[in-house]
Parts: sequence; C-alpha cells; structure tokens
Amino acid sequence: MNPRLLVTFALIFICTVSCLNNPQNHTTMNSISKNHAFYSRTDTNQININNSEWKKILPPEMYEVAREKGTERAFKGKYWDADTKGTYYCAVCGNPLFKSDAKFSSSCGWPSFYAPIRTNSVVYEEDRSFGMSRIEVLCGRCASHLGHIFDDGPAPTYKRFCMNSIVLDFEPETQNSSE
Repeated sequence: MNPRLLVTFALIFICTVSCLNNPQNHTTMNSISKNHAFYSRTDTNQININNSEWKKILPPEMYEVAREKGTERAFKGKYWDADTKGTYYCAVCGNPLFKSDAKFSSSCGWPSFYAPIRTNSVVYEEDRSFGMSRIEVLCGRCASHLGHIFDDGPAPTYKRFCMNSIVLDFEPETQNSSE
C-alpha cells in the first residue's frame, strides 16, 4: 500500500477519534459567536480580521473549523439532515450564504447545497491538503472556512457545496400572519 495513503488514513483516524471525545453544542456556540462587532446579517462588505482577534471572539470548536480549516464529524453536525425552510448564514460574521431551497440530501453527512444565495456569498481556493485536490469554500465576507465544493450535485448546477454545520447559522422562514 502507498505510504502517503497510509499516512492520510492515519490522520483521518486520529481526527475522527479526537472528535469522538469533543461533543459540540451548536446552539450555545452560535449564540456566543453572534455577540461581537463583526457579526451582521445585512452588511456584506468584506472584513479582514486577523486570526488572533477571531480566537478571542469565537468558541474553540468554531475557531478550529472556521479559521484553521478543520472539519466536523460526518452525521454529527446540527444541519446535516435539517429540512426546515429558511436561510443559512455564516456563523462567524452573519453573511447570507444559502437558502434552504438549494439544500439537498446527499448522504455525505454534512449539509449540502447546490448553489449559494449570491455568487459573491462565497469564494473558492484550491486545497491540496491530505494528499487530495479539492476546492475549498470560504465565506465571501470574513474568509472563514465553510467546507468544500464537488461536481457531483443535482441539477441545475451539478455542484455539491459540502458545508460544516458549526460554521452555519440558520434563520427559519416566518409565516406571514396576514395570509
């Protein structure tokens, strides 16, 4: 067997085991992360905050994924199988990212979408970590790591935005009482 492949599998195994011992409370983390000056659901201007400042603001588990490009365990995130109508925002800065209408069940264990709300809601970077070649998806406002994009999604885009729940904030649609 290829030594690089063995190292990759060993790293994945170690990360998985460490995640087993680190349960995440998304409700508490997301409410804490909103209480800072950089969080806004209406301001879409880019912000450039250094990681030492983010480290003071964000809960450790969110910081690890958002700023250190970590990944939460499959099938453990809050939104992987959610089907409520509404809008997904960046949990770090409040930037609108995805509508639930673009969410689909991909069985990969992470929330998956076929398109962002706006083309500049997210930005892309090449990711060659762990011996793989992937496209990383970052928040278009604060440049936090959200997940990766793959070419195996449904029509109309045939894209799968595979996102980490811990860096998503969700606002359900409200029913208009006058209807």
